[in-house]
Amino acid sequence: MIATPLGYLLSVALIAAVFGIAERWHKARFLFDYLPAVVLIYAASMAAAQLGIWERSDALEAVYKTAKANLLPAMLFLMLLTVDLRRFVRLGPRLLAAYASATLSIMAAFIIVFTLFGFGAKETGMFAALAGSWMGGTANMLAVGGAFGVDDAAMGYALAVDAVCYSLWVAFLLALVPFAGRFARWSGAAQSAQAHAELGCACTIGPRRYWLLLGTAFAVALFSQWSAAGLPGLGATTWSVLIATALGVAGSFTPLSRVNGSQELAGTMLLLLVALIGSRADFADLSQIPRYLAAGFAILALHAALLVAAAKLFRLDLFSIGVASLANIGGVASAPILASAYHKSLAPVAVLMAVTGYLVGTFGGLAVGYILTLMT
Repeated sequence: MIATPLGYLLSVALIAAVFGIAERWHKARFLFDYLPAVVLIYAASMAAAQLGIWERSDALEAVYKTAKANLLPAMLFLMLLTVDLRRFVRLGPRLLAAYASATLSIMAAFIIVFTLFGFGAKETGMFAALAGSWMGGTANMLAVGGAFGVDDAAMGYALAVDAVCYSLWVAFLLALVPFAGRFARWSGAAQSAQAHAELGCACTIGPRRYWLLLGTAFAVALFSQWSAAGLPGLGATTWSVLIATALGVAGSFTPLSRVNGSQELAGTMLLLLVALIGSRADFADLSQIPRYLAAGFAILALHAALLVAAAKLFRLDLFSIGVASLANIGGVASAPILASAYHKSLAPVAVLMAVTGYLVGTFGGLAVGYILTLMT
């Protein structure tokens, strides 16, 4: 049994590193196509916790809380550095309408399904966190979950629903690609996806200048927590998330947004956060998972119906609504794959939508959570 803070952090980091590196190994790609690294990291860390690998002591709990509190705002800041709102606006009215329709339909679907399934205050935070993920990504799930104080076991349920529903949703949208022509004739879409092929990518990726990014990110984390401590109303964690988000968006307008490596560093923090959360999870009852999965599929079905209605109303093609949907639910990892299935030069459009989700997901998830809170 590991009882020291350093041993705890090293073992958690090892779990994150093993699966994070394996995800990039081409011979293991078939596994990670269906189970993202974050899910496997959480599962491995949770299993280790259930086996009693780590001592449940006040010392380790303090280390966990400190690491989580600092990594979360730092990760959000780095994620948002690549958001390019000016380029996003230049997508044009049809793609913007598709993206807005996808996001709003997800929010509406969560609220409606939450009510129809009879969930209550206990599940509010979990569904808000999942909504944040399906409008942005896992980083947004952790941010919203932290703001609502979602316990680690409930976060595990959210990750499980996210993984299963997301995998099948990607397969479904890819299977619809051959029907793009028929859908365009039905919806009356007049604009071809080819018109968007020249849009550039909002992201910059590379291994340089990590120390500048790391120092700035943790300075933002410390400032966010210090500022949040004196603000009333929303709670310190929520304020910390919002302040880090605002500073990340502000940073995207500065030369710091062009420093390579922000996404890799943010991704590393994300994997560490997931491993940390898994290490403190304690599942006492797994019987609720089928109900949560059923709710997840119901949300996707309602989202699809609302999105098809929006396509008919705004005369959108299948490319626009499909990529907009997957940019929300799948993020940067999968949206470009769907876009490339329509035309190989369209991937940047999907990346731009998905990166913007890092901003939208946090606010969207918080909005869903507060609406559900008012309803329960």
